[in-house]
Amino acid sequence: MVMLQRCVLNRIFQKFYSGNQERPPSLLSAGLLLGGHRAAGHRSKSSVPDVRERTLIAVKPDGVQRRLVGQVIQRFEQRGFKLVGLKMLQVPEDLLSQHYSQLRTKPFYPRLLQYMTSGPVVVMVWEGHKVVQATRTMVGHTNPAEAQAGTVRGDFSYHVSRNVVHASDSLEAAQREIQLWFQKKELLNWDCIDQTITCEV
Repeated sequence: MVMLQRCVLNRIFQKFYSGNQERPPSLLSAGLLLGGHRAAGHRSKSSVPDVRERTLIAVKPDGVQRRLVGQVIQRFEQRGFKLVGLKMLQVPEDLLSQHYSQLRTKPFYPRLLQYMTSGPVVVMVWEGHKVVQATRTMVGHTNPAEAQAGTVRGDFSYHVSRNVVHASDSLEAAQREIQLWFQKKELLNWDCIDQTITCEV
């Protein structure tokens, strides 16, 4: 695909410069790959140290049942974060017991398991600058009654037991949860074409 784009743009350059004696500039030296940006396959080096920070976001069974998956994804895409992993699954109890290991002694834990196994879950990994902190803010307070309008829970949820999404609450938790829910081969390393616009300073 990249080679095809280069060929097309080189032909345009040759046609444009056909009346001039000077040699048409090469595509790479002119720096005009894809409208002035490097092709998506090019490995860029951001000057922001935590631009590749990752977090885990899961649309819970109530969010899937209410067909909110697309709207949740749209919010993170519009914010400028990059989706690097995505899958839908019926979550087994052993996975949930590891994910919610700190809640096993809580009286509501059996109800939590029942809820989280009541339907499919869509789980995602997002990458970007300070993505853990930013997505927690975007998701909103755990209790929807305290979540601000404009957040996912503030807009879509109406009870703490059905709060639509899960978001990793720290960088350490994100790393643990990503390893729990995804195999390494299921996560993609790719560069957005707008990464230099949205991330580099």
